[in-house]
Amino acid sequence: MKSAKRPFDPQAFLAKVGTGKTIQNYRKNRIIYTQGEEANQIFYIQSGKVKVTVVSEQGKEAVVGILEPGQFFGEGCLNGQTFRVGTARAIEECLITSITRKAMLAALRREPRFAELFMTYLVTRSNRIEEDLIDQLFNSSEKRLARLLLLLANFGRDGEPIPIDAAINQGTLAEMIGTTRSRVSFFLNKFRKLGLISYNGKIEVHRSLLNAVLYEKPQLERDDEPTP
Repeated sequence: MKSAKRPFDPQAFLAKVGTGKTIQNYRKNRIIYTQGEEANQIFYIQSGKVKVTVVSEQGKEAVVGILEPGQFFGEGCLNGQTFRVGTARAIEECLITSITRKAMLAALRREPRFAELFMTYLVTRSNRIEEDLIDQLFNSSEKRLARLLLLLANFGRDGEPIPIDAAINQGTLAEMIGTTRSRVSFFLNKFRKLGLISYNGKIEVHRSLLNAVLYEKPQLERDDEPTP
């Protein structure tokens, strides 16, 4: 009887990559790369969380992603991106593997299972971006916040939901859904009063918030105030 195929471990595989790989600790708030600098590495998060932001020509900053362990970022250099289009910063202590573009391409050619995992990650990321765009176009800021809280708490993934770390504050949430901090504060208080979340430093998301979003219960009403 053949033994079950062992699941592919990207972290173990990346540990075998020799030339072109670096493993580094980043303290909280340390910048990993900045918008406009040369793009020649891909990063893999072993532990910790990373915030990716973009600043417009007018100086307005937007949060485009909060990345967690097991995720890649900076992969644009594989497709001809020569300069970073955003800034990546550790929002808690992180352990991150960086791989040069050349070493990453060689690893993808050498290990089909790694290439498959990386492709799956890219498709998942693309789908998430598409969902975010639809969310911005058609949903109220209240519903956008509810969806973001569910995503940050890992609802819909394997394992139990997790509390949202205090490092992801109201200002960050506001930047991610395209509204003001005061509106986020108002909605969080509303969700807490309705029993959809517990909010004491960290945010604990309850399943009732998922039900409210999925079944469009009147607990989440449309926000008539125009989004900035």
